[in-house]
Amino acid sequence: MYLHLGKGTVIPESSIIGIFDLDITSQSHLTRKFLSMAEKAGEVVNAAEDIPKSFVVSCENNGKKSVTLSQMATATLLRRSENKSVIS
Repeated sequence: MYLHLGKGTVIPESSIIGIFDLDITSQSHLTRKFLSMAEKAGEVVNAAEDIPKSFVVSCENNGKKSVTLSQMATATLLRRSENKSVIS
């Protein structure tokens, strides 16, 4: 199954490592450093049309890591995943 993150971006649910609230986690200097390093490495995908509320860390089968910014709240993404109201 695939999870829609916004702006036409979908990722396989099996590749998701974590879904994080950007407001809460960005208070930590470690998270800010992680996001900065991911951006410098070209691993950040912006799927937010407005200000992002969450980010999803995923890893594909080939080991390629990506960080996707989403305008959707973490609760919305979790509910979509649990309800299987995803694109198949």
